[in-house]
Amino acid sequence: MSQPIIQIKNIKRDFALGSETVYVLKGIDLTINKGEYVALMGPSGSGKSTLMNLLGCLDTPTSGSYILNGKDVSKMTDNELAEIRNKEIGFVFQTFNLMPRTTALDNVALPLIYAGKSKSDRSARAAEVLTQVGLADRMDHKPNQLSGGQRQRVAVARALVNHPSIILADEPTGNLDSKTSVEIMQLFNDIHAQGNTVILVTHEEDIARFAHRIIRLKDGIIEKDEITK
Repeated sequence: MSQPIIQIKNIKRDFALGSETVYVLKGIDLTINKGEYVALMGPSGSGKSTLMNLLGCLDTPTSGSYILNGKDVSKMTDNELAEIRNKEIGFVFQTFNLMPRTTALDNVALPLIYAGKSKSDRSARAAEVLTQVGLADRMDHKPNQLSGGQRQRVAVARALVNHPSIILADEPTGNLDSKTSVEIMQLFNDIHAQGNTVILVTHEEDIARFAHRIIRLKDGIIEKDEITK
C-alpha cells in the first residue's frame, strides 16, 4: 500500500494587493504518494507557481492543511520551514541557481553544510551524486566551464545530496535546447526509478509526458488529475 507523502486539504492562498485581495488558490485537495512522478501544469495565472511554493515550504497557505511526510507544515514558522526544506525537499530550478565561483563538487556539497556534516562526509556524498548524474569527470569544474545541460546535472545532484523525500523541479528544462532537455528528463526518469518522489512544474506538454500523473490547474483549482502511465 502506497503511503501519502503529501496531503493537502482545502488549501487557499490569497494575496493582498493594495486594498484588493487576489484569490490565487481557491481550495485545493491533493494527495501524492511516496514514489510518484507528478507533473503540475497550467497557464500563467493558474496558481501552479503558488502551489509549488507551498509544496516546497517556501510559503504558507492562508488556510487549509498541508501534511508533508507526516508533519503539519501549514502552521510552521519560517525557521521550522527552512529546516524542513533542507531535510525533505531537493529543489531544481530553471536557472540552475549555482554559485559561479565554486566548483561543481562544492556547489553540490552546500546543503550538507546546513545539515552539519563534516567536510570529508560532504565531499564523499557530493562526489557520489555527481557520479550518479554522469559528471564524475567534471567535479572540479566551475559553472562557467560547463554546458547548460551539465549545469542542470550539477543542480540535480545538489537536489539529491541530502536524500530528500521529494525532488521538486520548476521548469527544469526551460533554459535548455530540446536534445539536452530530453537528456535531463531521462535523468529524472532514472531518479524516479530509484524510488524518489518527483514533482515537476512545467508548461510544456512533451516534458509533462515524462511524468506518470499530470495535474492541471486553472484559475486556482485543479481542473484535471490524470494518471498517464
